[in-house]
Amino acid sequence: MGADLRASDVRGVAGNRDIWLQAGLLILAALGWWWSAYTAGEMAGDEASMDGMPMAQQPAMSFVAFLVAWVAMMAAMMFPAVLPVVRLYARAAANGQAAPVAVFVGGYIALWGLVGVPAYFAWSRLNEPLMTGSSWAGRVAGGVALAAGLYQLTPLKSVCLRHCRSPLSFFMRHGKHLDRPVGAFVAGARHGMFCIGCCWMLMALLIAFGAMQLVWMVVFAVLILLEKLAPFGEQLARVTGVALVILGATLLVRPDFVTYLL
Repeated sequence: MGADLRASDVRGVAGNRDIWLQAGLLILAALGWWWSAYTAGEMAGDEASMDGMPMAQQPAMSFVAFLVAWVAMMAAMMFPAVLPVVRLYARAAANGQAAPVAVFVGGYIALWGLVGVPAYFAWSRLNEPLMTGSSWAGRVAGGVALAAGLYQLTPLKSVCLRHCRSPLSFFMRHGKHLDRPVGAFVAGARHGMFCIGCCWMLMALLIAFGAMQLVWMVVFAVLILLEKLAPFGEQLARVTGVALVILGATLLVRPDFVTYLL
């Protein structure tokens, strides 16, 4: 009886930790959505106040401000989808077999933060032409949409998605030295690498449509969540690929259509 009670207590503690972990990640995601909405509002206000101002005189978002907004956007869009992986890691950490959860999550965020560097330069080049309905920017968006759709249908996308959909398999292959902070950080970054392999073309498309577009953020966040967690996730990835190919071809023919997507 005593052993049963102790086992019940352990399960109860583990259950409470899971609840707090899920709540913490969802709160961080909510903060990411709030900051993304705030940034989008600020950008919309700036564009309205600069209407008619020569482009050379228009201030652009700074590199640091963009990276902060980018990391917030990644937290908003990705944290709900990576919750199963983080929960599994947290159980190992609770048993003393792994470094604190924050180290693992830090490695994941750090890799996505690095992706924000080229994203900034792409955004700074495309944002103004997109806002003014430039035909070449519309064709760039069409080309990126076409490439994103084709990538959704590639074996590399499938391999990365299967890693993300199977947390236990990921840790069996890439969970070395988790008890050391460096090992945990590297494992988080490796999971981030597979996550980027799943989603990098969708993020490129988000930039091509103009970063901080909340509607597209919501659409892609839902797609990413369903791809990684829903039983039909792999099939959804292929359907999304076909839809993006059609959208990309449409934009290549009618680049002015991009203004309806902003």
